Amino acid sequence: MPFEVRFWGVRGSIPSPGPQTKRYGGNTPCVELRCGDELLIFDLGSGARALGDSLLAAKKPVRASIFISHYHYDHLQGLPFFGPIFVPTNSFTLHGSPRNGQTLKEILGGQMVQPYFPVTAEGTFRAQLTYRDLSTTETLEVGPATVRMLELNHPGGNLGYRVDCGGRSVVYATDIEHGSALDSGFFDFARGADLLIYDAMYTEDEYHGRCGGPARTGWGHSTWQAAVHAADAAEVKTLVLFHHDPSRDDAGMDKLLRQVRKHRPEAIAAKESMVLKP
Repeated sequence: MPFEVRFWGVRGSIPSPGPQTKRYGGNTPCVELRCGDELLIFDLGSGARALGDSLLAAKKPVRASIFISHYHYDHLQGLPFFGPIFVPTNSFTLHGSPRNGQTLKEILGGQMVQPYFPVTAEGTFRAQLTYRDLSTTETLEVGPATVRMLELNHPGGNLGYRVDCGGRSVVYATDIEHGSALDSGFFDFARGADLLIYDAMYTEDEYHGRCGGPARTGWGHSTWQAAVHAADAAEVKTLVLFHHDPSRDDAGMDKLLRQVRKHRPEAIAAKESMVLKP
């Protein structure tokens, strides 16, 4: 059964396009997962625009399940520019957690209103849309794939996702801060995964403010050292570094990856257009 992961956006916080980031990419999170005939999309950061263009280029109806980790803007800013959502023959089921007394539909619609955006979701989206509020106690069956959720340590809340399909597994854990009581539960959640896509935004020196600039503690992100620890503790096969710092250029990413591979030789730093087959 086909099972593959393609990265359309790998950067964190804000898009950072330009010649210094062209090898790894400057778009914010968007990951495509194919499990048999099922298309699963994780987050709709600025990378979702290129994913949408690719789907439209196939010139056939699109059916997909979209999973939103959380509602910080770097994970949603591609939604108004995701071309397939304007096509009536397409259908999407959007999944996400209710927050602050609002449903998923209310939250997604709330970012496309005056004075922040010129048109509304309700007035312009033409695809067949189903909004599904998630609970971490449930397990979803999406075709041959099983999807489970876990609350991660991030300001305002954030869902991690695990997809199991045909005996293989991927864990998507963007925007997670290490060092909380939630760590052990996450290690169990990710146990034995073939791919662990994990926030590795900072170095330990950056995280603790030892190399200029403020300490990043409490900001909701992790370090490459913590990513290595998580991969080891969960006994995963391959660690994929994700949610790269927008200020880290390609040379900086190369240096960071070299450090990680001293501990996890199989580790990969996610790049736009990269395809992985667990």
